[in-house]
Amino acid sequence: MNNSIIQLLVLAGVAVFLILKLRNVLGTRDGFEGGAAPQPLPDPTRAKRNFDVIEGGPDRDITDHVAEGSPAAEALSAMKRVESGLSVSEFLQGARGAYEMILTAFAKGEIDRIRPFLSPEVAESFETVVADRKARGLTVATQVLGIRELTLQSAEFDRASSEAEVTVRFVAELISVTRDAAGEVIEGDPKHGRKQKDVWTFARRMGANDPNWQLVATGE
Repeated sequence: MNNSIIQLLVLAGVAVFLILKLRNVLGTRDGFEGGAAPQPLPDPTRAKRNFDVIEGGPDRDITDHVAEGSPAAEALSAMKRVESGLSVSEFLQGARGAYEMILTAFAKGEIDRIRPFLSPEVAESFETVVADRKARGLTVATQVLGIRELTLQSAEFDRASSEAEVTVRFVAELISVTRDAAGEVIEGDPKHGRKQKDVWTFARRMGANDPNWQLVATGE
């Protein structure tokens, strides 16, 4: 055996020794390193569960407008138990539209147009004012520029009669002008709007076929 072969055998032996030594020191690598166990993937439904409505929890359609547990919240909840389709948010949008329609019709003296939305007492009061204006030769023009604030102020519900009342506070910007028989402005400014605050109470018997709420009281 010549010297070249002997040298190759020696080198091969050294190489095997080094491989075995490194294996003992470093260990084998198979997937995850450092001894940490693989972590499970996040449950895709977990985040969604954080937003689920808990049965028996607060009704956001109510608590978005009045304090949870308040007399108004309790009254609104009782209304919904009688009429499950009631939406407080939709009611307030309807109240906004009714406010503008009633104000402008009242200014024009068009009581018959808004009579379905007025209680008999309010309709009679409005008719008295309109008749007085006519007798004095006055005309009124009202333009609602916008409603700056709309707040559900209170709510009451009579469980015995199912009669519901909801009071809403409006803060509006409008132009309202009163003219005499000669057309002269005696009140208001036709070029500048002014702020007007009103507190109106609407009433309805829950569960009735007629879906319209009626204006039963006005104030400031």
